[in-house]
Amino acid sequence: MNDEALLPRDTPVQLIDPDGRPVEDAQYSVSSTDVLLRAYRGLVEARRINDQCTALVRQGRLAVYPSSHGQEACQVGASLLLGEHDWLFPTYRDSVAIIARGVEPADAMVLLKGDWHSGYDPRQYRVAPQATPLATQLLHAVGFAHAAKMRGEDTVVMALCGDGATSEGDFHEAMNFAAVFQVPVVFFVQNNEFAISVPLSRQTAAPSLAHKAIGYGMPGQRVDGNDTAAVLAVLGEAVSRARSGGGPSLVEAHTYRMQAHTNADDDTRYREREEVQAWVARDPLVRLQTYLRAQGVLDEAAEDTLAAGAEEIAAELRRVMNADADLDPEDLFRFVRAERSPQLDEQWNLLKGEIDRDQLTDAGGAR
Repeated sequence: MNDEALLPRDTPVQLIDPDGRPVEDAQYSVSSTDVLLRAYRGLVEARRINDQCTALVRQGRLAVYPSSHGQEACQVGASLLLGEHDWLFPTYRDSVAIIARGVEPADAMVLLKGDWHSGYDPRQYRVAPQATPLATQLLHAVGFAHAAKMRGEDTVVMALCGDGATSEGDFHEAMNFAAVFQVPVVFFVQNNEFAISVPLSRQTAAPSLAHKAIGYGMPGQRVDGNDTAAVLAVLGEAVSRARSGGGPSLVEAHTYRMQAHTNADDDTRYREREEVQAWVARDPLVRLQTYLRAQGVLDEAAEDTLAAGAEEIAAELRRVMNADADLDPEDLFRFVRAERSPQLDEQWNLLKGEIDRDQLTDAGGAR
């Protein structure tokens, strides 16, 4: 592949404009209506989950929730393109992508609730545990993809990260290893303009994050991250390249973080409301809805059905999250190693002694 072929476009790929109108493109095409309808259902459910989780934080049922409100096209698109044997390596903001991969919403919230584990079996769903440290999951993704290639498996790894992660050393190490060993991994950067309070302009001086790909000898591409059809097309090309032995790719999705970094963040301190409102018109859900309605494949009855289904998911999520957990403190020590070490036994006995004393004290006070 020549150098020119490695470079991304000057402007992000777009197949449906913000008003829901189709955009002609010589290289990429819009997916079938069946695929787009599946994607739209994912967007509707994802938006409802995002809003429900934000409410659960306010109710004290979640310790933290990094919302992907406004980024749902990236989340749903990334999971929709993966096959049965492919793997997803998510970040802390990718709960919706995890759910779209088949994980139950309540299970995807266990870590964010403050429990000690990820809440789901990574092998069952082929989804790695959510990673809070920036970019560490990229190294894991590349190592996993390299092992799959050595075993001759039909596996593509989708490695998600944000724009802030591209400033971490792990990002560059992962990119370099993936390119040198031509592993089947797609680096999908959701550029939502902010790494907490730090704008993209303070993260890089490159023309785009996708331009970083050529420095490692892999193709890079830019896509309108709020255009579901374009996300599916560009990511689909990268997944196909990886599956056919063409090696890794870097895809940068231009999107926006519509809400605060997490519930612990006050985004009014570093960005203006006018800036946020300007992105409302680029809402990925409304854009795809408008397009599908114009194509005559989505009507009000279908909308009501999808909304009702999303509400059922939200109701079940509320039911599970509002139930008090039956916690076993010994679980903190039970699953650290296959066989518990003497040191872990000692630690558990110390904690058990404190618990027993507290229970005796409470019982004495009750009398």
